Amino acid sequence: MKIVIIEDEKILANKLEQYILEIDESIEVLAKIGTVRDAVDWLAKNLVDLIFLDIHLSDGLSFDIFEQVHISTPVIFTTAYDQYAIKAFKNNGIDYLLKPINIKELKESIDKFKELYQHKEISNPDFHALIEVFKNKSESYKKRFTINVGSKIKIINTDDIAYFYSTNKAVFLRTINNKDYDVDYSLNKLENILDPEIFFRINRKYIIRIQSIDKLITLSKSRLLVKLNPPVAEDIIITYQRSGALKKWLNR
Repeated sequence: MKIVIIEDEKILANKLEQYILEIDESIEVLAKIGTVRDAVDWLAKNLVDLIFLDIHLSDGLSFDIFEQVHISTPVIFTTAYDQYAIKAFKNNGIDYLLKPINIKELKESIDKFKELYQHKEISNPDFHALIEVFKNKSESYKKRFTINVGSKIKIINTDDIAYFYSTNKAVFLRTINNKDYDVDYSLNKLENILDPEIFFRINRKYIIRIQSIDKLITLSKSRLLVKLNPPVAEDIIITYQRSGALKKWLNR
């Protein structure tokens, strides 16, 4: 089986290749590509059995590829986002893997492809429908929150929010003016209604706004310390794999 990996983070691309070969050493990775432009050029000249494709590449959305070159090859998307993307993929019969890639889930996706390929049950997904979902989704993100403050209702625009955090089974937002308010949403729910271009789930306790990051401090090859503004009392430390997704989000 011949595949191509389209992923702009070299470390993640190499790790994915390593996992794939651990699962099946007979698989041949023909290329690892990091941009929409290079992917279009390569796919126009080469044929593969399967494509692993990241959503956000260094020069745009990977969906731009389908508008420039005809793709009939099955695709497994790799994504750091488990909000609107998953529903869109499921509705279009496309498989996906959440980052950081789990080797067990990767094997399941490859096995699924092999079974469909063997029985000739692979159909071409509607990539144009996916493009429309991603282009139109930004219009439906939550723009403001209504907060109960005693007997009054306060309206807080998302532009005024620095980050959301959970503590003692409750979820709060903190404004850029360092004011805290409890919200009637779980962090999982907030992931689905906040714009992922602006907010990022940094760990199980925090969803941060890009402007709230004060400093990023490398502690080791495997850990990164995130300093927020307004500051928090605890250290927010993320692992190497998650820091890759964070850096990619920051560099869009």
